[in-house]
Amino acid sequence: MCCPLKLLLMPVLLDYSLGLNDLIVSSLELTVHVGDSALMGCVFQSTEEKRVTKVDWMFSSGEHAKDDYVLYYYANLSVPVGRFQNRVRLVGDISRSDGSLLLQNVEEADQGTYTCEIRLEMESLVFKKAVVLHVLPEESKELMAHVGDSTQLGCVLQSTGEKRMTKVDWTFSSGEHAEEEVMLRYHSKLRVPVGNPQNRGRFQNRVTLVGDTSRNDASIMLQGVRESDRGSYTCSIHLGNLTFKKTTVLHVILKEPRTLVTPAALKPEILGGNQLVIIVGIVCGTILLLPVLILIVKNTHRNTSSGTSTTLVKSLENIQKADPEKHVYSSITTRELIEEEESSGRAEATYMTMHPVWPSLRSAPNNPPEEKSAGGIPKPEQAF
Repeated sequence: MCCPLKLLLMPVLLDYSLGLNDLIVSSLELTVHVGDSALMGCVFQSTEEKRVTKVDWMFSSGEHAKDDYVLYYYANLSVPVGRFQNRVRLVGDISRSDGSLLLQNVEEADQGTYTCEIRLEMESLVFKKAVVLHVLPEESKELMAHVGDSTQLGCVLQSTGEKRMTKVDWTFSSGEHAEEEVMLRYHSKLRVPVGNPQNRGRFQNRVTLVGDTSRNDASIMLQGVRESDRGSYTCSIHLGNLTFKKTTVLHVILKEPRTLVTPAALKPEILGGNQLVIIVGIVCGTILLLPVLILIVKNTHRNTSSGTSTTLVKSLENIQKADPEKHVYSSITTRELIEEEESSGRAEATYMTMHPVWPSLRSAPNNPPEEKSAGGIPKPEQAF
């Protein structure tokens, strides 16, 4: 009984052992931005020409997360699965054991590990390849450039595969409904960019292919930007029958007229990062000098008030001195008149009440008394 059981189990164990020995696992990393495309290669290199019977692409968001199907290929039928529908394509040549996958419009949730499994006809061998995908925030699709400057327009297809771009087209459109103009073309066979003869006067000698074509980089440099260069630039990368497109909107800014450079204009640039420290120092200095400023203002106000008072006093003195003699004279005259009037009245009263006593003839026989007037003036002699 033991021998037949051993004979039955030997092929199974042998097949399992061969399967483990022939298992090939490799891992690569790829970094893309949200909204971009990622080409994940999965090519089985073999000297024997054997047909691929099955290709499976699996996704895992974490180390202990459950694997989800992304796409499977069987019997010449490729089927995307789950949330990856309409976003993944099997772009490899199955006849050459190429099961590469293209993931378009990458989302943040797409970050994780993608595993490809290729099975060959009449073989227990399973070829596996893992790609770790890192997703970065969305890259800006708009550029700003000043007139006369140079700007680089990026166009890169991130890939871990061995597919190389065969052709690149750069087109320009000045508006939504404007016709597209071909500004540059690149063919891998020619190894040089070819311009569009119809637009030689527009982009001639101003567009240069600066990307590394061996890494599917078709970036260009636009020199001497003009105001008429404002618009949309579309890059088309061709990998055989596969086409990858990216559009960038360029905004052109007119240069401001040059003005006279003054120390005040240079001050913000000179200060740089120390502006905040200087501003705080100015505020603190102002607070410390505030009491001094208040004293100065008070002294100035006091001096001003004193000067005003002095001016008013001088004005009053000038007004009083305008006719001094008149007032003094009037006052004195009035007083003298009163005194004279009083003395006159008294004199008159005395004169009126007093009767002159003429000397008797006895006392002065030879000298008759002279008659005086009321004012004391001798009257002329009159004959009786």
